[in-house]
Amino acid sequence: MKSSLLAQLIVAAAVTVAAPAFADQALATAKNCMACHAVDKKLVGPSYKEVAAKYGGDKTAVDKLAGKIMKGGSGIWGAVPMPANAQVNEAEAKTLAAWVLSAK
Repeated sequence: MKSSLLAQLIVAAAVTVAAPAFADQALATAKNCMACHAVDKKLVGPSYKEVAAKYGGDKTAVDKLAGKIMKGGSGIWGAVPMPANAQVNEAEAKTLAAWVLSAK
């Protein structure tokens, strides 16, 4: 009985730790980010791993990236501009930016 309870607690802890990553990828998918970006390969835009590597040491990166998510941008990653994402509010943009920066 005790080992069964322990096993359930371990599974619950693992799901809790992994859930934010899945939830943020789900948000990225729901907000159409994944149409142009992938976690580990360049599509239309850079991979999230490339973005995380570029901004990894920047303490203001979450705010910078959240702004780019909401307003769009150009020139940083090549000639193709990133359009503004009007579907994303500020809190969602910060959640997405933090998730992108966690890509390893």
